[in-house]
Amino acid sequence: MKVQLTKTKKVFNFCNPYIIAEIGANHNGDVNLAKKMIDVAVTCGCDAVKFQSWTPDSLIAKEEYDSNQSYDDGDGGKKHFGSLKEMVTKYYLKPEQHHELNEYCKVKGIDFCSSPFSNAEVDLLMEVDVPFLKIASMDINNIPFLKYVAKTMKPIIVSTGMSTLSEIETAVKTIKNEGNNKIVLLHCISIYPPKDEDINLRNISMLQKAFDLPIGFSDHSFGASVPLASVVLGACVIEKHFTLDKNMPGWDHDISANPEEMKLLCSDSKKINAALGKYHKRVSKAEENKKEKFRRSIVTAKSIKKGAVLTEEDLVYKRPGTGIPPNEYRSIIGRKLNCDLEEDVLINKDNFE
Repeated sequence: MKVQLTKTKKVFNFCNPYIIAEIGANHNGDVNLAKKMIDVAVTCGCDAVKFQSWTPDSLIAKEEYDSNQSYDDGDGGKKHFGSLKEMVTKYYLKPEQHHELNEYCKVKGIDFCSSPFSNAEVDLLMEVDVPFLKIASMDINNIPFLKYVAKTMKPIIVSTGMSTLSEIETAVKTIKNEGNNKIVLLHCISIYPPKDEDINLRNISMLQKAFDLPIGFSDHSFGASVPLASVVLGACVIEKHFTLDKNMPGWDHDISANPEEMKLLCSDSKKINAALGKYHKRVSKAEENKKEKFRRSIVTAKSIKKGAVLTEEDLVYKRPGTGIPPNEYRSIIGRKLNCDLEEDVLINKDNFE
């Protein structure tokens, strides 16, 4: 199945992957930093930058705020500060900032998208006219929310972290029951970062078989090697957290790709996809042209007189491949020469009576 994700990009399994730089909250509430990140994402070759659309009131309940009055994650305040509510309040994107960043992305030639976390934020992103909506892993079992998102009829990318196959199936059915079939699933492990043995990239192949949908990968590992490996399995969308500096304060900077890693992901994912090629074995024109130079021909092992009957002992096999190929040696065994042949020369079909 193919999904028209944006006006210019149709995604399907084993297509050239659509690369999303997940800025999330790594802008740290600073629009100028967000714009700089957009600039660098363009330079890296990303197809889209993705943000997260929530407010202090739309995502977290009072009880959770009350239990997180100190939120330094044991880092002494280097990455985090104060209470959870203070961080959420500082890092969320205001509605007007969504519009501002969307317009900036249009100028820079990169897609703007975001993950909404409430109906109001879905409405905001519809005003912004994002090309698609992204469902975070935490909301795969949020059936009322999935219904609301599905009714927009926008393409929907759904991350599958923390979910069972049954929960994924229910989410897909929920969206389809609203008449929206434009769904892309992302294999995802919601650990930051996950252990290598927990990533289970083969789940991409499993999801391809379980659902007639394009399957991608949302990555939380360090570096670019794991998402690049997902291309081999046919990941059509790759979402990777992005930062300008892993040492910046904030939630996700340390597990995010820096510009060098993101540039590598963008360039090498295209190389890998091109290198996968076709399923059927074929010889390219370039390889055909190599045959004469690299393959061997039947050559005389010694000087042979006119009238001699060739034996296998008279033959050796050497470059170039312009004469009789080695696999045809039986066709000349027992035949009589019509001329003298020196040692170490190619035997030709007109050398025989």
